[in-house]
Amino acid sequence: MVQVLTKNNVGQSAMGIEQNQANVMQSNNFNLWYGDHHALKDINLDMKENEVTAIIGPSGCGKSTYIKALNRMVELVPIVRTSGEINYRGRNIFSNGYEVEELRTKVGMVFQKPNPFPKSIYDNIAYGPRIHGIKNKKILDEIVEKSLRGAAIWDEVKDRLNQNAYGLSGGQQQRICIARCLAIEPDVILMDEPTSALDPISTLKVEELVQQMKEQYSIVIVTHNMQQAARISDKTAFFLNGEVVEFDKTDIIFSTPSDQRTEDYISGRFG
Repeated sequence: MVQVLTKNNVGQSAMGIEQNQANVMQSNNFNLWYGDHHALKDINLDMKENEVTAIIGPSGCGKSTYIKALNRMVELVPIVRTSGEINYRGRNIFSNGYEVEELRTKVGMVFQKPNPFPKSIYDNIAYGPRIHGIKNKKILDEIVEKSLRGAAIWDEVKDRLNQNAYGLSGGQQQRICIARCLAIEPDVILMDEPTSALDPISTLKVEELVQQMKEQYSIVIVTHNMQQAARISDKTAFFLNGEVVEFDKTDIIFSTPSDQRTEDYISGRFG
């Protein structure tokens, strides 16, 4: 039976869903410095299960720095230091003894530009499982097919799995990278401007894929595209000068933001 949401029950229904969703990643007064530059300031954000969280804001506001902190990629920069916490499933990812390899099997990353390995399509997807010790060809075959299906590209590449992934279009390469991420069975998928280098048709395919994937994964996406954030996300965080100005349901952020700076940015007055 399909429930009809009316003005009387829509709030209660949404509230019930919200209460049932667990926090997957939670930032508590998180700060980050590049040397003397205070790049992220007292970030407090909750990412919930099976939601798409969009992070918007002008260039240099800390969006990419934050998303890279969520799987500790920021540690590749030697002058980085942090304070506060980022918790994954209740555990601080920066705590002593938390192995970064363990974190990155649960919190996968898709980058701005497609970056397939210079290998066959099959070997791109099988790479992660092999690193984790899976050698059985039958199991690898199953993982490759499942991951490519999950990235909505199986039908396009199933007859050329042994061909180099560089021979694919940019949009296809990006979906191969998403499939490579899915192959290690993550819990959270981070996407840093995943469609900025793609044409409109490829962008639409990736957006449709994100909507499908949130049934199984929690997704955090950085985007400069306001329309994209409005189309595909459940929650939106507006970053400015390293701070979270506003964080709320996406329809509220884009229709009735509570901060004038958010409205100014969304309406194009700056950024």
